[in-house]
Amino acid sequence: MEMEAAGYLASLTVTASLLMSNMRWLRVSNTCGCVLFVGYGLVISAFPVVLLNSSCTVINVCHLIKMKKKPRNNTRLFID
Repeated sequence: MEMEAAGYLASLTVTASLLMSNMRWLRVSNTCGCVLFVGYGLVISAFPVVLLNSSCTVINVCHLIKMKKKPRNNTRLFID
């Protein structure tokens, strides 16, 4: 029963990540959900789940690294 709850938690985390409008937080929360799914898949021996979510984790981390290197466009309006 605990493993089933872990699967639901992973599903909820991934679903919640897709509702976010901020791309950085979407990637971070989606990565957390994918890592949960990797653990879940390993415990229940569902290797397609492990493969898919491992791939998604790597993709998310690569995008987060790109975002970190890219300067933010923090334009501010200065009024004299």
